[in-house]
Amino acid sequence: MSTPHPSLPFWKKKKNKEGNAEDTPKIRYDGDQKPQAEHLSDTTTDIAAKDPSSRKRREAPPLVRDLAPEERARLEKVLVKKIDLRLLPMLIIMYLMNYLDRNNIAAARLAGLEEELGLTGTQYLTCVSILFVGYILMQVPSNLFLNKIGRPAIYLPACMVVWGMISAATAAAQSFGGLLAIRFFLGFVEAAYFPGCLFFLSSWYTRKELGFRTAILYSGSLMSGAFSGLITAGITGNLDGKRGLRAWRWLFIIEGVITIFIAFFAVVILPNFPRTTTWLTENERQLAVWRLDEDIGEDDWTGTQNQTFWHGMKLAFADIKTWVLMVLLFCFVASGTVTNLFPTIVQTLGYSNIISLLLTVPPYVLGVITTFCNSWHADRTGERYFHITLPLYVAVIAFIIAAATTKTAPRYLAMMLMIPGVYTGYVVALAWISNTLPRPPAKRAAALAAINAVSNSSSIYASYMYPESAGPRYIVAMSVNCVTAFIAICAATVLRFILVHLNKKLDRGELVEGAVAIGKAIPGEAAKKGFRFVL
Repeated sequence: MSTPHPSLPFWKKKKNKEGNAEDTPKIRYDGDQKPQAEHLSDTTTDIAAKDPSSRKRREAPPLVRDLAPEERARLEKVLVKKIDLRLLPMLIIMYLMNYLDRNNIAAARLAGLEEELGLTGTQYLTCVSILFVGYILMQVPSNLFLNKIGRPAIYLPACMVVWGMISAATAAAQSFGGLLAIRFFLGFVEAAYFPGCLFFLSSWYTRKELGFRTAILYSGSLMSGAFSGLITAGITGNLDGKRGLRAWRWLFIIEGVITIFIAFFAVVILPNFPRTTTWLTENERQLAVWRLDEDIGEDDWTGTQNQTFWHGMKLAFADIKTWVLMVLLFCFVASGTVTNLFPTIVQTLGYSNIISLLLTVPPYVLGVITTFCNSWHADRTGERYFHITLPLYVAVIAFIIAAATTKTAPRYLAMMLMIPGVYTGYVVALAWISNTLPRPPAKRAAALAAINAVSNSSSIYASYMYPESAGPRYIVAMSVNCVTAFIAICAATVLRFILVHLNKKLDRGELVEGAVAIGKAIPGEAAKKGFRFVL
């Protein structure tokens, strides 16, 4: 069998019979004369080329290898259910508080914040935007650090305690400068959570399981939008003026204290990575590790000594798919920035503050339902592109309606469609990142954080598109949202063409950097079918 090799410069290429230089990897053939390309990952290409013995096929661990297929399926089902119960409920609650603490400033505006602090002009909008500066700066370093230490059950709750304290401290703000500083540091600490969770989930679930679990996680943010309106309405109606504090101060105190309380429970409940979780039995640990190995054809997180900060970042930014995904997610989030000031937009319908807060609830509830259904079907069918783009067409229609009319019924219909239109496909796009850039884990961690950081940069400028003077139609904002939603559709289309092209190369047995083709070194299902990018 010929050893595969990377592309060579022209002066080192071998000549074929016709005298032309060869620059494709050697392909071996099985008994049926089907092309079988060896796996060359981003980190092992050179090793494989120089040391053929390193391509020795990996065997399943003894406790997994000796299981009958029926028993293996039963145990895996039990394991996934156990992981779901320990991981997902707590992550959802933590993300709900993460989003509440980040976005409650929008509800606080209707509870007297702007008036009491004497904010004028664009000062309030600046306080909304500054959070995302800190949020962007910290995401990549945080995710690479999490990948390095391998202890998310400690790291994520510790960050939660700190951001809960900062959020509660918002109640002590007395001026524009104080509020601005608090918001910056809140974003700096909160940055650890969401990209960390995406990496966390991808370290436990296979590609066919990841989309629905990502939707379950993101339901926390959508539910927070619903709860935020309800909580603020309750606090405004019952606590305004109590003990000399306005309602908005009580809002930050109550939500910050709840955040800290939940974080202490999270330390006990959350797992770490499969290899570092103590409450798994040895059978469960081996099965949890091996099923991820089978899914991709390459081992995942193996230990802190194998995780390097800069190498993972270098691999991520050298891959063109990272950049296309970055455009896709940036435009998604840019379209969804309408949620940053959603209570203000709903208030333009002309109802009282409390009624306006209550009217923000139904769009988020509908968004949770459509997100669950869409992501469940995406995992069920193994399809990503249409589950991402079709909801975006609904969002485009919603933005056009919102900008085109001042009548109450069609405008509230548009508001009902905006959130489901954007976020129904967004969670599937988040799963598409890990599906497209699965290994090595340092690369996946860097890509998830970088893409999420760049995508959230749109929130820095977006708040300035929603001054009260632009209401009720917010023509500029809705037009920009409409355009970015369309660009997201185009980016998803480009990525699909790229992945189809790469899959065709894998079908022919050609080398694809960072992918796993069929080969004797690949375990389980990957050995039978070969790695293919999810479309």
